[in-house]
Amino acid sequence: MSNSRVAFVVAGMVIALLGGFGLGRLTDGDTARPTAAVAAPTATADHTHTPGTGVHTHSTSGGSGAAAGGLEISAGGFTLAPEATAFIAGKPAELAFRIMGSGPRAVTDFAIVHDKPLHLIVVRRDLTGYQHLHPTMAPDGRWSVPLTLGEPGVWRAYADFTANGIAVTLGMDLVVRGDYAPRALPPAATTATVDGFTASYQGTPGTTAVQPLLFTVAPAAKLERYLGAYGHLVVLREGDLGYVHVHPEPELAGGAVKFWLAVPSPGRYRMYFDFQVGGKVHTAQFTMGV
Repeated sequence: MSNSRVAFVVAGMVIALLGGFGLGRLTDGDTARPTAAVAAPTATADHTHTPGTGVHTHSTSGGSGAAAGGLEISAGGFTLAPEATAFIAGKPAELAFRIMGSGPRAVTDFAIVHDKPLHLIVVRRDLTGYQHLHPTMAPDGRWSVPLTLGEPGVWRAYADFTANGIAVTLGMDLVVRGDYAPRALPPAATTATVDGFTASYQGTPGTTAVQPLLFTVAPAAKLERYLGAYGHLVVLREGDLGYVHVHPEPELAGGAVKFWLAVPSPGRYRMYFDFQVGGKVHTAQFTMGV
């Protein structure tokens, strides 16, 4: 066979192979397309900012319609490792835990966010018994805080922190043995009373975009900064207790504490509004339907 004929045959085979490959790409549809990579969590995954306000929201992914945080004991490359999770109703005890990363040792480098390296929220699964605590950390990464759980039932504890540039909220269950008598969630209301104060809010949050919520306290009281802000707002979803933690604008808006909020999904939520007057912190609680 001549060299020219051999070259002709080889060229024909190459063309056929290329044509078959192209046909396969066309007929296989999505199976022949590259699969998009799923982005790993970043610092903005849990720590979103409303443009122009400096306000941030803590959740699993933050932002409009995002999944709520605190539903997992491991997320963002971190794991919440408690020493014990059983408590006795009404008996003071210690809650101790570590935040583990990818290595064998506990994480010890945490960013200060609103005056604290870690915020711990504890609430019973019927959304009663809310506590906002601030554990202390030993040099080896062991966190500890005194804790009293007043009634039997399953409680949820949220560790809200920023480490390695990533804002994360991890959650774990705490158990108090005894007869559990859950309380029904109060009806939705925009006004709540606590310690002689009446707190109220204006605004209608949704799931698709952040909306303003303005909280006021009466009788007219001089609100003080607490943890670097005039108020803090924790929002928990009824059912799975999905968590959102919102900080307000840095200054009061006509005497009101202004937050920006988008909730993860339609449903009922319990909102806990922390504010400080006369050096004492108070928590007003609201049920909100979306």
